[in-house]
Amino acid sequence: MELIFSEERLPQQALLDIMQRAAETAVKEEGLDPDVVSISVTFVGPEEIQELNRDYRGKDAVTDVLSFPQFDDVEDAAEDLEDQELCLGDVVICTERALEQAADFGHSPERELVYLLVHSVFHLLGYDHEEPEEKKEMRAMEEKVMDLIGLSKED
Repeated sequence: MELIFSEERLPQQALLDIMQRAAETAVKEEGLDPDVVSISVTFVGPEEIQELNRDYRGKDAVTDVLSFPQFDDVEDAAEDLEDQELCLGDVVICTERALEQAADFGHSPERELVYLLVHSVFHLLGYDHEEPEEKKEMRAMEEKVMDLIGLSKED
C-alpha cells in the first residue's frame, strides 16, 4: 500500500510507519489488496482546513480531518481495475486540531492522528456516520483496526 504524504508538516517517521500499518490493516479488513491501493495524505493548519471545509462542505469551521473519496463504490472500482493501482482518494488532517483533541480525550497525539487516518480511510472505503446504525458500524471497524495495531482506547 502506498500512502502518499505531502512534504509539508510531516510527522516523525515512526508515526508515518504506524499510519501506514493502520491504513493497510483497514484496507485488508475491507477485503482489498493493500499492494494495489494508494491514498494521498496531507497535513495542514487550521486556516487551510477551515477553507477546505467551507469550500467543499459548506461548513465555515476548523475540523480535524476531511476525506475526499475517489469513487462512489469502491467494490465496483476495484473489480473494474483488477490488479491496477486503486487510488482511494485524499485525506487532509489538521495536525493542530488533532493535538487539541488528543489532550481533550486524554490519549496520545499518536493515537489521535492514527485514528483520524483510519476514520478517513473508512470514509474513502464508503463508510459514513450520518445515521446511528452507520455510525455504530463505522466505529466498530475503526476500533477493530486500532486494536489490531495496538492503539486501542485503553492504551
